[in-house]
Amino acid sequence: MCNHCKKPYYITTAIAYTSGKPHIGNTYEIVLADSIARFKREQGLDVRFQTGTDEHGQKIEEKAKAAGVTPKTFVDKVAGQIKTIWDLMNTSYDKFIRTTDPEHEEQVQKIFKKLYDQGDIYKGYYEGLYCTPCESFFTESQLVDGKCPDCGGLVQPAKEEAYFFRMSKYAQRLIDHINSHPEFIQPVSRKNEMMNNFLLPGLQDLCVSRTSFTWGIPVSFDPKHVTYVWLDALTNYITGLGYDCDGNHGERFQTFWPADLHLIGKDIIRFHTIYWPIFLMALDLPLPKQVFGHPWLLQGDGKMSKSKGNVLYADDLVRIFGVDAVRYFVLHEMPFENDGVITWELMVERMNSDLANILGNLVKRTISMSNQYFDGVVENKGQADEAEAIIDQDLKTVVLAAVQKVQDKMDELRVADAITGIFEIFRRSNKYIDETAPWVLAKDEAKKERLATVLYHLVEAITIGASLLESFMPETSKHILEQLHTEKRLLSQMNEFGRYPSGNKVTKEPQILFARLNLKDVLSKAEEICQAQAAEAKMEEPSGNTTKEENPGQVQSIKPTQAIDLEPKPEITYEDFAKLQFQVGEIIACEEVKKSKKLLCSQVKIGSRVRQIVSGIKAYYSPEEMVGKKVMVVVNLAPRKMAGILSEGMILCAEDENGNLALMKPEKDVPSGAEIC
Repeated sequence: MCNHCKKPYYITTAIAYTSGKPHIGNTYEIVLADSIARFKREQGLDVRFQTGTDEHGQKIEEKAKAAGVTPKTFVDKVAGQIKTIWDLMNTSYDKFIRTTDPEHEEQVQKIFKKLYDQGDIYKGYYEGLYCTPCESFFTESQLVDGKCPDCGGLVQPAKEEAYFFRMSKYAQRLIDHINSHPEFIQPVSRKNEMMNNFLLPGLQDLCVSRTSFTWGIPVSFDPKHVTYVWLDALTNYITGLGYDCDGNHGERFQTFWPADLHLIGKDIIRFHTIYWPIFLMALDLPLPKQVFGHPWLLQGDGKMSKSKGNVLYADDLVRIFGVDAVRYFVLHEMPFENDGVITWELMVERMNSDLANILGNLVKRTISMSNQYFDGVVENKGQADEAEAIIDQDLKTVVLAAVQKVQDKMDELRVADAITGIFEIFRRSNKYIDETAPWVLAKDEAKKERLATVLYHLVEAITIGASLLESFMPETSKHILEQLHTEKRLLSQMNEFGRYPSGNKVTKEPQILFARLNLKDVLSKAEEICQAQAAEAKMEEPSGNTTKEENPGQVQSIKPTQAIDLEPKPEITYEDFAKLQFQVGEIIACEEVKKSKKLLCSQVKIGSRVRQIVSGIKAYYSPEEMVGKKVMVVVNLAPRKMAGILSEGMILCAEDENGNLALMKPEKDVPSGAEIC
């Protein structure tokens, strides 16, 4: 069927920010999107799959300056790294857009002018009390003890000219759309968060330009301003299709817009479900059909730090496990709504149990027995007595049910569940071998036709499973089918069991799909990677002495000073103190809060629960240094938003007379969740 006859399907990932090489958590998203895109193609859709890079902003400008290169040179290098990793992971994107592409920049300028001309954008001022490290303005009522509510630092009166978008103009229209389109925001928990925390309380107008840095797309009619963040980044989804603000849209835009699925991380769901739809409403364009905010892939051993060498990158993992094993792991280990965990140990376990044993050994045994007993010829003799027929039918039922399960789960974007469905075929096939015992049948000449039937059923089941596997592990699927000397089965051909050509011949020598790995050897290789990363990090450290302002990402220690006397607070009773709940928390993930110089967002494991806590400590600890630390946490503090992000507790620090901070940590190693009393 030609593409013009197929139903179009447009899927995008968030565009990766070009501040550095993406780790495995970033890479997960492109692999997830690729599996969905590939499966939609299998369903007969005309798929357009777009990804790319977000390349403007103050952070890029500062990093380029620190590296002694121009911002364009800097982003060219990082965008190249990102594209190389996307290609390494065998992702089948159709378009890799960069926000520095001339055609994108041209359309962003036109969009800005159009929205300004129709009154949706107006010039105004940021005015109020300004926190320099956080680059944020606050009113007097927003301050906490007279200080910045985000980082606790000093603020001073300031004023900056900027352009703003009138968000409130479209807020009710967006609320109505979300209420009438329950599928628009997925999972449902993300929808509830957006409605209750942002839309229903009322939207403030959004800043869409800045003058404090220059690395951005200039506002065409006011070039001292550059377009700020989201009006630039989000519009890639339409400019990459050939959208033209003047109305002369390309054929792809007319075919594929509105998008069927924006696949993004849960941390940027607000921008894609509030800002982006409102921009589209202002441009009189239809809204995307669905925005899915996927969970995070977290490092489970709690020691992610480049200086320690424990940041996991896709290329390092591929060198040890192979592309498809890494694809399998990140897809299979991610729940639908909750965060997933990755460790070296868990990857080895999955490699040995799921891939080498359940799948690889099944394929090898089946091909080997076909060669041993029938010189590789696979024939369906249809031979089974009453008891054997029951066993055969159960195999067929499980296989065909798995086909339907995979399709149902993929329609719901439950990719991990779909993969589990495929492996149910392989597990049941292994059980079928145990039930039928081909090696026993081979000893009885009268059972030869039954033996042939058993092996045929195994080959047929593997063919269906391998064909389903193509969307998730494309090279593995290809290698299995090549060994069976058959073509990939179409989804439309999987509604019955028994299409493998009777009399076909499998390969003479079965390949080892996945070799079992020794954990000790893998950990040894991991240690080599650690050492290489640590050496690289050391080479990247700035020479000479740096101040906190010059190098805010580095951890600074508190130097010994004279004792500090504080103004005493009002006396409290023991009952007052007993209301506070202090526990030990282990930081399992941490990242910078975008566009904030002081805030870090940590995922803190407290017992069996993970809490998100935002802290103004970026000047003293890098995200990499935070991960793995055990800290003191106030866990029953009422949740509050900091820079628009919900914080569910407080990490305790000590502060010296100069304002330097140090985390409060237990003296000895105690489990996360331990009570501090």
